[in-house]
Amino acid sequence: MRFVNRLVLFLFMLISHLVGAQLLDKDDESKLYAETKQVNQFFRRFNGEEDEKGDRYYPKDKQYRSEKLRKKYIGILFDASNRNVSAELKTQFIKDVLDKTEPAILDFHGGSWFAEVNTTFAMEGKSEPVTLFMELEQDHLGSKWVISKVHANMFESYFKRDTTKVGKFLHPLSHELDFMNLRRAFSYTDSASQFTVKRFVPDHLSVFLYEIKKGNLKFRTVEQLKFHFFQINGWYFELSEFNRPGYNTGWLISNLVMVNNESEKNLLLKYLYYEGK
Repeated sequence: MRFVNRLVLFLFMLISHLVGAQLLDKDDESKLYAETKQVNQFFRRFNGEEDEKGDRYYPKDKQYRSEKLRKKYIGILFDASNRNVSAELKTQFIKDVLDKTEPAILDFHGGSWFAEVNTTFAMEGKSEPVTLFMELEQDHLGSKWVISKVHANMFESYFKRDTTKVGKFLHPLSHELDFMNLRRAFSYTDSASQFTVKRFVPDHLSVFLYEIKKGNLKFRTVEQLKFHFFQINGWYFELSEFNRPGYNTGWLISNLVMVNNESEKNLLLKYLYYEGK
């Protein structure tokens, strides 16, 4: 009798274990399907070009870019922990994207989006943060990522210019002296930028390439990556990667801004490129 009881208990424990494992597997599987693991997958989900399991849809498929599928996907492509993006703003964004007359589709090769790569370089042995802005450029029959802009705090001192008081300047009659007073002007190595036009904008990319060429700047690692999108007419959104437990993980929309006109877009670009100072 004891043997029978033990056998029943063993079978009960075995069945409980198998059922629990099956439920766990299904839960893990759901999380896997919910996670947007790659940027390319974000494009496909945003456009409604794959199913819940990640299998591709093609133009001949009935569900390809269907409004119902896209509405479902876009709604879960936001970082749910970000309280700065209101539900109303998300709703308006989705409504504009799914406009029945002209639905908006993200195009990998369509331009108007770029990467922001936060890196660390070594400058004379000291770790320095350098932000690389990268965009896709057509090259023969394909495309490639190229550096379009650079920002580094360590370069700011190169272009420091005190605009609060009258600084060093070239006399308006300097031309009568054949500009020979340039000798004196360029003797002030720490204030050479005082002699440039007011509209001068520092070009960190040129300095960056110069320091790389001289061997003074050496790459160490990539710290963080995110993307900026202006492809949706009237909108800007930021795409960031989130590695955390749960379903709301992977590549998600981390910021959303309505852009009403070209002037607002240019101001936002200046801010993103650290040119708004």
